Amino acid sequence: MSGENEKPSLVYGEIKDNPNVLDLEKITIMKSAVDSEDVRMEHKIRLNQNGDDTNQTIKLYKRRWFIVLLFSSYSLCNSFQWIQYGIINNIFMRFYGVESFTIDWMSMIYMLTYIPFIFPVTWLLDKKGLRVIALVATAMNCAGTWIKVTSVRPNLFAVTMLGQFCCSLAQVFILGMPSKIASVWFGSEEVSTACSIGVFGNQLGIAIGFLVPPILVPNVEDMDQLAYHISIMFYITAGVATLLFLLVVMVFQERPELPPTQAQATARCISPEQYSYTASILRLLRNKPFLLLILTYGLNVGCFYAVGTLLNRMIIEHYPGEELNAGRIGLTIIIAGMVGSLICGIWLDRTKTYKQTTLTVYIMSFVGMLVYAFTLSLGHLWVVFLTAGALGFFMTGYLPLGFEFGVELTYPECEGTSSGLLNCSAQVFGIMFTICQGKIIDNYGTLAGNIFLCVFLFIGSVLTGKDLFLMLLCNSLNTSILTTGEHQD
Repeated sequence: MSGENEKPSLVYGEIKDNPNVLDLEKITIMKSAVDSEDVRMEHKIRLNQNGDDTNQTIKLYKRRWFIVLLFSSYSLCNSFQWIQYGIINNIFMRFYGVESFTIDWMSMIYMLTYIPFIFPVTWLLDKKGLRVIALVATAMNCAGTWIKVTSVRPNLFAVTMLGQFCCSLAQVFILGMPSKIASVWFGSEEVSTACSIGVFGNQLGIAIGFLVPPILVPNVEDMDQLAYHISIMFYITAGVATLLFLLVVMVFQERPELPPTQAQATARCISPEQYSYTASILRLLRNKPFLLLILTYGLNVGCFYAVGTLLNRMIIEHYPGEELNAGRIGLTIIIAGMVGSLICGIWLDRTKTYKQTTLTVYIMSFVGMLVYAFTLSLGHLWVVFLTAGALGFFMTGYLPLGFEFGVELTYPECEGTSSGLLNCSAQVFGIMFTICQGKIIDNYGTLAGNIFLCVFLFIGSVLTGKDLFLMLLCNSLNTSILTTGEHQD
């Protein structure tokens, strides 16, 4: 083993097929990245590439904040459209003359589209980088909004579904990017915060999607007046999407000239020939703690998708004529979740306690869902606002936790790949839970439907506790191996 002050080097081709060396190098490289980071200064690091020592400068750029905010903005525009139909489900049912379950599919199409397209999109992210993905995402989102503008007639439901499909396809190019942008642009002490900001845009878009459609599209009887209100909403969305697309074309940058961390500097030394996307997927699927996270993340976020999609139906059943308050309750869920996301992100940057924080938030999501289920039918809207806010703080706050925990478990694999697998699990469970809970609500009421989700959140909490136990065991083994190696040297 080399001297104490000498930084270890990482030649990816030498270790990618050796699981024991991979664990040791991972621990050393991550510790070096944390110890060497300083947001105010430039640093010199020593890399070993092709056997030659070279010096490379590490630097943080101020425009990293603009990049993540621009991403957050177009993520907002896209996620707004996920729920804009569902939150005024009864109004769109009447306008297009379709069933409630058909309008539910306007939300579920976002989940369904993600599943077959995530793997080719993740491959494209690995091969082409952030800028290409950002351009495709904003272009598809912009096209979808303008298609919807042309669909404001009762006999053109198929056209509005086509527009929603385009927006759902854009979402595939968006959801896996927060952790990638955070790692490519930000220092090691900012990664979790930056990832939270990226997810923040998605959450804020959903919040606006809950709040704005009931305001812009009131439940009026005259069909021509209703069409006018719907067209106003679609035109506003199209204008915003077009502006964001132009901004991405003009200013979105692939990556900073100099890497922000030692880990990113090392990653830049890996040639494309050394990286295999298929091999990366196979390594992730052999990572048992990450497989557990895929399952538990899908259960939690799938429950959130079901609650969001069916919120209008649940509120209207107990509080008829309260479409506007249904939107405000959805807004409360998301705003509380955004606060939770930012707090969790800052907490993780300072403590790095991924496992303990994830378990705590998961258990509180289950408790929040249980309280919400039993208070929804009490007849007091202010109680629903309180319990929905508590539910959102933990359930929506879990989103960036899952991303960052996934990156922690799978380093040095590509962040987009791990995020894509997590999101794919969430979409699968989201479709299953939305369909099942909708049928249960139709036949047995909202309490039974919400208890259905509580059961799966409880299962997820138990599995997350098991995941934490396995992680602590693996860390103990890795530390023992590292200590033994040092004593032998």
